Amino acid sequence: MVKVWNQEVSSIGYGLASLTIGANAPSEEQAFLCLRTAADLGCLVWNAGEFYGTPTHNSLTLLNRFYDKYPEYADQVILNVKSATRPDFTVNGDPEFVKNSVKNCLTLLGGKGKISMYETARIDVNTPLDVQLNTLKELQSQGKIGGIALTEVSAETVRKAAKLVDIVAVEIELSLWCLDPLQNSILTTCAELKIPVISYCPVGRGVLTGSVVSIEDIPQGDYRRLFPRYQPDTLAQNRKLVQEVEKLAEKKGCTTAQISLGWLLSLSNRKDMPTIIPIPGSGSPEHVRENIATVPLTDEEMGLIDSIVANNPVAGDRFNAHGMKYINV
Repeated sequence: MVKVWNQEVSSIGYGLASLTIGANAPSEEQAFLCLRTAADLGCLVWNAGEFYGTPTHNSLTLLNRFYDKYPEYADQVILNVKSATRPDFTVNGDPEFVKNSVKNCLTLLGGKGKISMYETARIDVNTPLDVQLNTLKELQSQGKIGGIALTEVSAETVRKAAKLVDIVAVEIELSLWCLDPLQNSILTTCAELKIPVISYCPVGRGVLTGSVVSIEDIPQGDYRRLFPRYQPDTLAQNRKLVQEVEKLAEKKGCTTAQISLGWLLSLSNRKDMPTIIPIPGSGSPEHVRENIATVPLTDEEMGLIDSIVANNPVAGDRFNAHGMKYINV
C-alpha cells in the first residue's frame, strides 16, 4: 500500500487508455468489468485522458457511464486526468484553452466523481511555466481540479514547478523498456521533493508481456506502428531483452509482465527513489488480476535484471518525431 492524495491505495494503479483507444478496445460491459476488478482489488489510482479515444467515446465518457451504473466507486477512485491538446496532438498551455479543456473534462464526467489530480498533457514551451501553473492553481482554488500534477517533464522543470505550486505527482514513462528516468535525474529529484511518480506504460505497451513478437502482432491503425521502437529492425533487437526477462519469469513461475512490475515496485522501495506507482492498462479482467498479483524480486534477481538491461539496450525512440518534441521539457 502507498499513500497518494492523502489516501491509502494499492501500490499498482490502472491506466484507462486501452479501454477506449483502437479497434481492439473492449466492449463497454468488458471495460466496466475491468474497472470494477481494479477497484475491488484496491487499484484506485486511475489515469484518464480527454483524448484517450474520440470526443464522444473516451476515458471520461466511459467513467460517466460507469459511475452512473456503479455510483459506489465514484468517491473511491483517485482520478488523474490529462488534457489540453489540440486535435493534432500539439499542446496548448494558453490559460483560456486549458480552462475550456478542464470545463470539457468535467462536462464529459457529467458531474460524477471528481478530477483528483490534473495535468496538461505536456508542458507548452510557448507559454511561460508560471502562467500554466497559475492557471491550474486558479482552477484548483475553484474546486474544479484537486491536485496539480506534471507529465513528461525534466528534473529542472519539476524543481521550478515545486517552488510555484504543490505538485502531487509526476507521470512519466518508466519500465525495463524505458530507463531514461534513471539517467536524467527525474527520479532522484522526485525522491528529494517527496513527489510520487506515476509510471505509465510499465510493460512497454505490451512488448514486455511477450505478446508483441513482430510488428505483425500490432493491429493496423495502432499508434505503436508509428513509433521507431516497434519497427521490424529495432523490434528484433529489443526482443532480446524480453527473451531474457522471459527466462527469469519462467524460473520464478510468473509472467514477464509480473517481473516488469515487480522491478518497478522493488525500485520504489529503494531509499534513493520516490514512491513509484505503475499503472498498467488492460481490457482483460484476467490480466488486471494478474498485474496486481505482485511478484517480489530478491536483490540477486534485481542484479540479474540490471545485467539484462545493460547487455540488451533498447533501440529506437519511444515516440515519433512529433512526440519526441514534448518529452523531458
